[in-house]
Parts: sequence; structure tokens; C-alpha cells
Amino acid sequence: MNKIEAAQLADLALGSVFLATGGGGDPHIPQLIAEQAIEKYGPVTVIQPQDVADDALVVSIGGVGAPTVSLELLPSIDETSRTLSAFEAHIGRQVDAVASFEIGGGNSLIPLVAAVGKGIPVIDGDGMGRALPEAQMMSYAIAGIKPTPAVACDYAGNQCAFTTSSTEVYERHIRSFAMAAGGMITAAEHPMSGAELKRSIIPGTLSFSIELGRTLRENRGQVGQLLEPLKQVFEKSIYGECRLIYQGKVIDKATRIVGGYDIGEATIQNFDGQGENLNLSIKNEYLLARVGEAVVASVPDLIVIVDYETGTPINAERLRYGHRVAVFAIGCPDFYRSEEALRVVAPRCFGFDLDYIPLEQL
Repeated sequence: MNKIEAAQLADLALGSVFLATGGGGDPHIPQLIAEQAIEKYGPVTVIQPQDVADDALVVSIGGVGAPTVSLELLPSIDETSRTLSAFEAHIGRQVDAVASFEIGGGNSLIPLVAAVGKGIPVIDGDGMGRALPEAQMMSYAIAGIKPTPAVACDYAGNQCAFTTSSTEVYERHIRSFAMAAGGMITAAEHPMSGAELKRSIIPGTLSFSIELGRTLRENRGQVGQLLEPLKQVFEKSIYGECRLIYQGKVIDKATRIVGGYDIGEATIQNFDGQGENLNLSIKNEYLLARVGEAVVASVPDLIVIVDYETGTPINAERLRYGHRVAVFAIGCPDFYRSEEALRVVAPRCFGFDLDYIPLEQL
């Protein structure tokens, strides 16, 4: 795949919401903006990581903040390219290509708008292979890429440049700016050479999201008919196992914005009201699933909620009381099972008193 046309954006949005594990921001408005950008500038050029020149300058770009805010604080068609231009002015060099923070939700589409607006390609890959809430959890940071220099812009065009000593410090500062700017900003960060990109990116996730979205669209309907096609598409990917872990109705869901994140819990009850409930812990994304006291899936593996009748994935900010849903668990890319990655993405990093157990061992 070397181009993304407007007709492919719906599949990309659908597939990326599935991979977002509840986070990444709602893709509806970013999809409309991407369609408008492609109509204005032409299709998006996509480049494979291995085809990027070693001395090229690549920057990751996306939205930072609480996904709930993205439903109200709507981006414009030039917000991403304006952020990228501010970044170029800050460092005094033009960017050769852009990459995604995360393949999840709206953040899968924002780099496309930046790319066509600036006339540069977007990389087929991202920094997470899913969505995760904090900067130090990106594959770029785990591989040793520094997040700064970075530039962020808010909805009113105000800019803030960052130079920090570590990714953890950067995360605190960028989150503070997001909260001061109304809860959602656009940031260009983790500048890297082509050589650094190749050793740090989760490859192929942009094209995989389109394939996954097409699978969801073509098999739209009750979850029973969706499970087998999903197993087939995942087992030949970098993710591996796809497992249906629960079906039922949402009987409780509460989140609040804390420190620039959507924090909360959700409870799902079996349709027949029998057996133990499934309890979900949320920090922008679905992080931990328990049935009673038993852990059935945990970060960094993917926990995905879909509408039971249609198979449409549901972002955490759109999950509501009474929703009839099915819950899937999917293995994470091998990169996130490495010792270096688990130092920042294991369940204990989110305050859960338990070790990570891979999905296939649960």
C-alpha cells in the first residue's frame, strides 16, 4: 500500500478504534477532517519504515489529553499542519515524514491530515500498536528516542515548546499544558532519524487497521459470526491470539477527568444475570479485566469492547449503561513483552498489584 484514498478512511477508523482498546480519541471528527484534507490535497502517501532514508527526519504527531474532551473540543483541518510548521520553525529544519503516536482511534487519522497538508508521507506503523495513556509507554521512548524538542498547539493556536530531561518529565509537562488548554492539544514530538525509526516503530499497523476495519465491516452483525473472521485476521498478524472473554450488559460505568486522563471503572453483567460480573479498569484505555477476582486480560495485551449486535468497537468515552456488549482480548506485539517495555507498561505501572501474564497463559 503506497496511498490512502478517502474511500479507505472508514475502514481505517473502524479498525483503529478496535485496536485503541477504548482510548485514542473518537475517530468520527478526525475522519471527516481527513476526508476534507484528501479532497483538498489528494491521497495520502504511505511509506514503509524500511524504505525511509537513514538520515531522514521523522516526527510523531497526535492528540494529547482526555478522550472525552475530544467529543467537544473539535480540531480543524489545519491544526495538525500548523503544529508541524511550528515544530519545523522551532528546530530550524523541515520534517521528511510523520508517524502516529498510536494506531488507536482518532490518533490514527491525525498524522494523515498533517502529511497531506505538508505534502510529505506518513509511515506505515506507530508507536504503540494499540493505544496507551502516557508518553513513556511509546515504543519510541522505550527504544531510547527522546521526546523533545517538541511543540504543542491548542485549539486557539497558542504554542508551547518543550525541552525536558526525560520522557517521564515530558509526560507531566505536556499533560499540564493539555489541562491548561481545555483538555486536548496537538503535539509534534519524538523527532528521530530514519535509522532510529526502524528500530523503534511497531511496523505495518496502518495497513493492518484498514484490513481489520474491512473485516469488521464485511462481517457486521452479531458477535457469534464475527469471532472466526477476527481470529483469522489476527493470527496472521503481529498480535496473535484473539479471544472472546465475556458477553453481557453494562450495568455500571463511571469515569472522571483526573490529571488530564479519563479515569474510571465499568461493570458488565451476563445477559442471564447469572455468574460473576466482569469489571474493567479504565485510564483512557481498558487496562484490566477481571471476572470476580480472576484476571482474564491485562495491559499490555488488548482489551476491546464491541456492540453485541453489530460488532462495532466502542470507545471508553462512549460506553454507556445498558449497552449490550462483547469483550475481546488480543495479544500485544512481541515488542511490548520485552523486559524493557514491561518496565513501563506492566499492570503494576498502572497501580495494579499483579504481574503481567500473557493472554495465552491465562
